[in-house]
Amino acid sequence: MTSQFSKKSEAWSARFNEPVSDLVKRYTASVFFDKRLALFDIQGSLAHAEMLVAQNIINARDHADIQRGMQQILSEIESGQFVWLLDLEDVHLNIEKRLTELVGDAGKRLHTGRSRNDQVATDIRLYVRSSIDTIVGLLGDFRSALLDLAEQHAATIMPGFTHMQVAQPITFGHHVLAYVEMFARDTERMLDCRKRVNRLPLGAAALAGTTFPIDRLCVAKTLGFDDVCHNSLDAVSDRDFAIEFCAAAALIMTHVSRMSEELVIWMSPRVGFIDIADRFCTGSSIMPQKKNPDVPELARGKTGRVNGHLIALLTLMKGQPLAYNKDNQEDKEPLFDTVDTIVDTLRIFADMAGGITVKPEAMRAAALQGYATATDLADYLVKKGLPFRDAHEAVALAVRTCVDQGCDLSDMRLEELQKFSSLVQEDVFAVLTLEGSVAARNHVGGTAPEQVKLAIARARQQLAAI
Repeated sequence: MTSQFSKKSEAWSARFNEPVSDLVKRYTASVFFDKRLALFDIQGSLAHAEMLVAQNIINARDHADIQRGMQQILSEIESGQFVWLLDLEDVHLNIEKRLTELVGDAGKRLHTGRSRNDQVATDIRLYVRSSIDTIVGLLGDFRSALLDLAEQHAATIMPGFTHMQVAQPITFGHHVLAYVEMFARDTERMLDCRKRVNRLPLGAAALAGTTFPIDRLCVAKTLGFDDVCHNSLDAVSDRDFAIEFCAAAALIMTHVSRMSEELVIWMSPRVGFIDIADRFCTGSSIMPQKKNPDVPELARGKTGRVNGHLIALLTLMKGQPLAYNKDNQEDKEPLFDTVDTIVDTLRIFADMAGGITVKPEAMRAAALQGYATATDLADYLVKKGLPFRDAHEAVALAVRTCVDQGCDLSDMRLEELQKFSSLVQEDVFAVLTLEGSVAARNHVGGTAPEQVKLAIARARQQLAAI
């Protein structure tokens, strides 16, 4: 009968009387998802080797062999020729085993002064740092595309909503700029998170540091880290930097989801504010007339997925005593999927923003519904000397009359409006137009076309500074 235990030895197998079962190997292995860390693992190993030779812990010949072997491994990985083995558990042991095959004892000396614990923590930080840089760039592309859209429609009037009811006239450019602001804050959060990601754990070894005379600051400088993690226990065991990244990512997706919800509503034929380019939509298998906004709908759904990854990492860490525990192997898949989802979403949304066709007539018609200039009439009366609460009451009565008569405030004759306040004069009609309403809000943060253009210019300057 074939034994349930494998006869192949592990890197740590000398301590054990029997090999790990094949089932346990499959259960505990991470190589088939953490192999995406390979380039970062090589990067960290080369910096570690450079420090080891500088500190006379290994000799120059070993260092040269390590460099040569790693270059060969890198070529094999990039060409798809590298063979990943389940028996070697993870990306680190796979690379170390191949290095030893290529350069002999020099490969075995590379692990001097470090552990897989600080090695993997370093790899993940390098990966998250690189991902942040990619995401910040993509956020910039998306914001730029939204700014182009806002600029085209700086004066296009649409209804602004509260409680999904028509509230006040705004410009579509102003509405789009709200998302530009959200994604600008998302960029700030990512960059701020990067500061805490960019600290080197390597040198903490398993949990207590190492007896070798290493130079951690040298490795940090080589790898572009701002500083080292100053406590070895913390360095290898905490994943708060990954949790913080996932929290920032969840906020990005929340903003994407809010925008997606509006795109879906706006594209509905019952609203008809916009159309989305065909390449971002699909049809129906049974209804030939359908054009479904699949991309924003799917992004709205993927938001829950990213939020779930954040909760998974928080839950992963909450019960762990110091220092490293095998639980932390479960940090990678949620993290990797979060990065993939954010990167793909931002790329497609930046493209989709350029494929939005605005329908100004439909927007204007909607803005004329719901008495959107009622607040302007109240403000008009206040400027004439009426206390705001009295002005509010007078306009509310005027709106009730319009509802009964089926007309808009701007449709009423002067003498009809004067029934609600004797302060109303001929100049009232200038404030009851949609154009007059938006133009009157000519201050920083206001919806006036002039302010929209100034806000776009400021946002472009901010983008150029990143």
